[in-house]
Amino acid sequence: MDLHKIKAYCKDPKNRSTVNVGLFILLIISFHFIYLGWQAIGYWPIGKTIEKLMVWSVNLVYSQSCWLLEHVFRIDITTISHMRSIATPNNAGGWARVIIAPDCACLKQWMHWLFLMILFPGPWKHKLWYIPAGLVIIEWTNAIRICGILMMQIPWPNSFHLAHDYIFKVFFYLVIFLMWVLWVEKFYNPSIKAKQHE
Repeated sequence: MDLHKIKAYCKDPKNRSTVNVGLFILLIISFHFIYLGWQAIGYWPIGKTIEKLMVWSVNLVYSQSCWLLEHVFRIDITTISHMRSIATPNNAGGWARVIIAPDCACLKQWMHWLFLMILFPGPWKHKLWYIPAGLVIIEWTNAIRICGILMMQIPWPNSFHLAHDYIFKVFFYLVIFLMWVLWVEKFYNPSIKAKQHE
């Protein structure tokens, strides 16, 4: 492997899109394994703080999901607050239900976003507002995801795992990917072109 050829390939403007996508994939996969390792050691040395953040973020997405279901989607819901359970009648005469567990909160996705955007190149004057805006979008995307999982169960009572594991998980990460694409197209690439013309 010739390091000079790799550097030359990365610097060639024709290869910028490929290099950007490669860096995105590398950062996303790297963080996934870093997070799993950190989780395995109890989020040392700030485990207690992470636990508190988990509880706070679960309560936040629970209240946002309830609000969306009642005020935006106009669905009559039954809740059990201490369990963070949301239910509504389904078309089969039973109940569509979601219970928001700590893993349902988007703390991991927030950290994913921070890791990605801090390490991915681009102008910091834009990162300072784009990163927090992304965190807000991720939070509301998660609330929409939870609403979607519940609402899919109304016409299709046995669709929980399909909705939870596939449809809305893909939707969640698609939103993160599209925010990154927007960053690259509107802020990173123009900053590279501006430097080349200086």
